[in-house]
Amino acid sequence: MLDWLTATAFTVLGAGTTWAELLGFATGVVNVWLVARQHIANWPIGIANVLLLMLLFWTAGLYADAGLQIVYVVLGLYGWWHWLFGGERRSRLTVARTGRREWWALGVAGVLLTAGLWALLDRATDSTVPLADAVTTALSLLATYGQTRKLVESWWLWIAADLIYIPLYAYKGLWLTGGLYLIFLALCVVGLREWRADLRRRSAAIPVPPGPAPVAA
Repeated sequence: MLDWLTATAFTVLGAGTTWAELLGFATGVVNVWLVARQHIANWPIGIANVLLLMLLFWTAGLYADAGLQIVYVVLGLYGWWHWLFGGERRSRLTVARTGRREWWALGVAGVLLTAGLWALLDRATDSTVPLADAVTTALSLLATYGQTRKLVESWWLWIAADLIYIPLYAYKGLWLTGGLYLIFLALCVVGLREWRADLRRRSAAIPVPPGPAPVAA
């Protein structure tokens, strides 16, 4: 099975595209579209997608991205459960905004993750893109955390990561995956608009408590 997944399916601009990359492309597009629609099926499809990408990234020498997929599997299982039971009274989760304290925590975690991964990749591997690999890994982890909690700002983190991923994969000769992340970028914009619209609709539906009765003059 692994031999078939790593075999070349076709060639793009002189670079071979494996079956793992091709299947990763298909499951990735479906996954992000389902996230934008807040469909629970995004989680099992997303888990299949990251397992395919793990194999692809390891063979391409993107070790942090490959290791990141293992974390994605764990986060995928958590997100699947949390979307179903993480809302009020163990109900389905709804879209929310990121609080100020959470932003600070995410910012600190992002800096520490980037610095640690950059040092590790630079010293312990033969990675040719240690900084870019570290930055995208940190952004993706933070974005996935936000996605598991349906935080609308997680889409901004995905957009930032995709803007780095696209030229990075082109540099590594992963043209199909680079094209996939271009589609991801467009879907992230759609997802951001969908989640923000849902947040506005629910805010408008919350009844405003009546104020004090006017005092007669």
